[in-house]
Amino acid sequence: MRKKEQLNSIIEICPIRNVVARFGNKWALLVILILGESESIRYNELGRKIPDISSRVLASTLRTLEADGLVKREFYQEVPPRVEYSLTETGRSLVPIILQLTEWAQNNMKTIIAHRNGEKTD
Repeated sequence: MRKKEQLNSIIEICPIRNVVARFGNKWALLVILILGESESIRYNELGRKIPDISSRVLASTLRTLEADGLVKREFYQEVPPRVEYSLTETGRSLVPIILQLTEWAQNNMKTIIAHRNGEKTD
């Protein structure tokens, strides 16, 4: 049991596994990019910008990003109630990195797909 506890603690404190694993959700990076395009956005508008995400998955993704301090949820007590989401400073600092990763993926997509199909390009 001691080894398992120790292994879990190493995994939990490893910055790559601990932080980047949260983006294993295929929607998290897209949500961050869309939130980065505006000061704040309402839940339904965010859902319209990502039409193939379910409401449950969007809510879960937002909760995870909020728990990590990347997204801020603002609730307005008015009729009808309004909830807006925005990126925190930490979340905004991630946008340029995601954009670089997107550019890298676009530049290397053909090569990666060719390798997946068993073609050697290098």
